[in-house]
Amino acid sequence: MYQFPLRPWPEIFSINIAFTLIVLPILVFVYLQIINQVNKWGKIGIILFLSLLMPIFEKSAEQFGWFVHSEEWTHLYSFMGYLLFFLFIYSFYHWMETSTE
Repeated sequence: MYQFPLRPWPEIFSINIAFTLIVLPILVFVYLQIINQVNKWGKIGIILFLSLLMPIFEKSAEQFGWFVHSEEWTHLYSFMGYLLFFLFIYSFYHWMETSTE
């Protein structure tokens, strides 16, 4: 459904390992730091805002040639996928925080 035309070691990895191993963990760390500082409505707002922002970033990445989707792809899939991703990341983080207390 998608591919990364420009990526390190394309003959070895089908994914962009720079994004997966460097950019994504840093962004998740920043996301958790920010979301930890707001109330319940702030958390909901941040999750929705980021979920809406990610398809825009994907479109920009496509224009730069960093990312390509298949013709069947709709960016509503990205919104829903990131919404679930951000909810899961925060839920797991919250569960880990409460279980260690």
